[in-house]
Amino acid sequence: MNGLIIIFGLVAILAVFGSLSALKSKNILGILFGLGTAGVFGWFTIMTFINSGYPGAH
Repeated sequence: MNGLIIIFGLVAILAVFGSLSALKSKNILGILFGLGTAGVFGWFTIMTFINSGYPGAH
């Protein structure tokens, strides 16, 4: 479960960069999907962090 925080966080960060790229090219659908993805995966990241804690080294 702890690796999910890293994966979800990376996806959320990449979605933000994708949204910014879509904003520069004025792609409305890309902006909507990028912000939606960032919101959902950002929420999953926060809730997984609250539930499981930060992934530490074993």
